[in-house]
Amino acid sequence: MFKNLIIYRIAGLTADDFQRAEQALNESAFTPCKPTEERSHGWIPPRREENGPLIESVGGQWLLRFKTETKLLPASVIAQKVQEKAAAIEQTTGHKPGKRECRELKEEAKLDLLPQAFTRHGTTLVWIDPKAQFLVVDTASQTKADELTTALVKAIDGLSLRLLDTQTSPATAMANWLSSQYAPADFSIDRECELKGSGEEKSVVKYGRHPLDIEEIRAHIEAGKMPTKLALTWQDRVSFVLTDSLQIKKISLLDVVTQDKSEDGFDADVAIFTGEMAALIPCLIDVLDGERIDKHCPEQGVFLSQ
Repeated sequence: MFKNLIIYRIAGLTADDFQRAEQALNESAFTPCKPTEERSHGWIPPRREENGPLIESVGGQWLLRFKTETKLLPASVIAQKVQEKAAAIEQTTGHKPGKRECRELKEEAKLDLLPQAFTRHGTTLVWIDPKAQFLVVDTASQTKADELTTALVKAIDGLSLRLLDTQTSPATAMANWLSSQYAPADFSIDRECELKGSGEEKSVVKYGRHPLDIEEIRAHIEAGKMPTKLALTWQDRVSFVLTDSLQIKKISLLDVVTQDKSEDGFDADVAIFTGEMAALIPCLIDVLDGERIDKHCPEQGVFLSQ
């Protein structure tokens, strides 16, 4: 299932809106790139089944899958095509194309090459908890999450969302936990972290598979380096890496969770994963002193809406 989480608060969508959301996604279903298109995106069945529904509800938790298709045109290939076109013009007219004409030739070259270009496909899972009003994207890339959420807000009328934010920043909390070697209730500190300086050089110190209860780490924090990543375990059930931007990465459900799994398949995986995350996320928010909504900060307090 999900390996990385970028978490949003949503508004304008409730459990009663399932059919409305389904209809909206049907109108924004994925279609492959046309011959002269560089990129296309849209929604596909979360189970990857042909002609399946574009949104699934498993135990009241909604699953969606976003697909992108990108034509791959290396800059060197485009440049070669432009050179060929420019040489043909110079041979025919006796003058070299100017900057403006070269820009036009570049666009022509791209249009010529796109039908023969290789394509790259990617899909991203989305989990919506309509009752708790969370939307979770399975990616470590904020750029990918931005493209996906923009498409979703455009597709579903009335939906708005904002990135989850907390009263205490993850970096401040992680620094306190590492300095005191005291993790909050239900959490334990594991053996991976990254600290980054704030100076011009922005020096980085990384620890992997290494004990973190050492004086060296305290010294780095006292010198001004702040944690950007810290490996944690929640209730001996889920291990993950928390980042300073409140992303959750490298998620792993531990044996105590998976050993009691009685069924295999999409529904069972969704039920187990969302059950754990639906409990972990509020617990994490709580140890970061609750949510923060800053009406004056567009990245943290204002909902993205159509």
